[in-house]
Amino acid sequence: MIQKIKYCFLTLLVCNSVSFGQSKPSDKTETKPIEWAKKMADSDQKRVPNPVYLDGVKFPKWNYTNGLVTLAFQQLSDYTKEQKYWDYGLSYAEQLIDKDGKIQGGYELEKYSLDLINSGKLLFDIYKKTGDERYKKAMDTLHKQMEGHPRNSDGGYWHKKSYPWQMWLDGVYMADPFSAQYGLVFNDPKSIDDAILQAELIQKHTFDSKTGLNFHGYDEKRAQFWANKNTGTSAHVWGRAQGWYCMALVDILEFVPENHPKRKDLIKILQKVFEAVRKAQDANSGVWWQVMDQPARKGNYLESTCSTMFVYSFIKAYNKGYVGEKYLKSAQTGFKGILKQFIKDNPDGTISITKCCAVAGLGGKNPKDRDGSFEYYISEPIRDDDAKAVGPFIMAGIELQKHLDKK
Repeated sequence: MIQKIKYCFLTLLVCNSVSFGQSKPSDKTETKPIEWAKKMADSDQKRVPNPVYLDGVKFPKWNYTNGLVTLAFQQLSDYTKEQKYWDYGLSYAEQLIDKDGKIQGGYELEKYSLDLINSGKLLFDIYKKTGDERYKKAMDTLHKQMEGHPRNSDGGYWHKKSYPWQMWLDGVYMADPFSAQYGLVFNDPKSIDDAILQAELIQKHTFDSKTGLNFHGYDEKRAQFWANKNTGTSAHVWGRAQGWYCMALVDILEFVPENHPKRKDLIKILQKVFEAVRKAQDANSGVWWQVMDQPARKGNYLESTCSTMFVYSFIKAYNKGYVGEKYLKSAQTGFKGILKQFIKDNPDGTISITKCCAVAGLGGKNPKDRDGSFEYYISEPIRDDDAKAVGPFIMAGIELQKHLDKK
């Protein structure tokens, strides 16, 4: 339990003294992408001044969603050079990592949960800029978790110790960009190799030959009630799981050296996955469906978390040279669609992103709870301003702006 919250509320008051409610163009697309990123960040910080309480948690928590949003803030600070965004991410790390480098907020290495790795991505830049060894110790702990993480017979990480023999698309994003970056920064080539291996294995096991997309999960033992007894896969392509995977591929590649023997193979996987996702983009709205292999089916809906993730992934991949111009156009269309379909103006001058699937997963004590069916995915709660849309929306705005800056 955290005994003391170290947080500078004076800094937060300064950070929150932003100008809301200014006049804006009637056409949202006239505003630069970076301004949308800043507007979303300012709005979310106004809603949640202390990042330990992001995603509606009631107590300070080491959680992947907090890490996702604060990483987006860190990247926004890198681009804009505005200190308030850096401070927001730093404050999360300061409060969740004690003076001895131990991760607080419910982290337990022995849980072997890939979700608990994600917030570690925030620490690389913090350690680089502060030199504070407690952040290196925290990263070493997360790396140690990955070294001992339970695996399938072919080396694929279990999503959690409590989810034996299961690989989820989500987990590739949670852990493998961290592993690749750790390997690059601290000269541990095996960590990079492991990150690439996970992408190769999840692609092999979850690939849907009908759509070219990826099923949400895979059970090596075919023991889970949601698993196909022949293939081991779950039944449908869930938008956000596919989004996590797309972000994972483009983020892992950022830390794979140019001369790595598997780099070109990983780019080919990315191109194959991205092409299927691009084809699944809704032609009318420019965004994507909650259940991607059942577009326009009654009850299905256009969903914002996956849409923001795909736009971020496409434009970053284009900026890095992994994909061609059709992905730039898809990302631009997608961002315009997000603005039209999901972004709303609030009376206090902030903005919100709507139509966020709050949560979804596979398995549980009751087979009817999370069975991976179409009916299950469309029945989960929908809410505004979910961290899993806010973070990628900010990241997408940054990457789109980077492209414009090159013109």
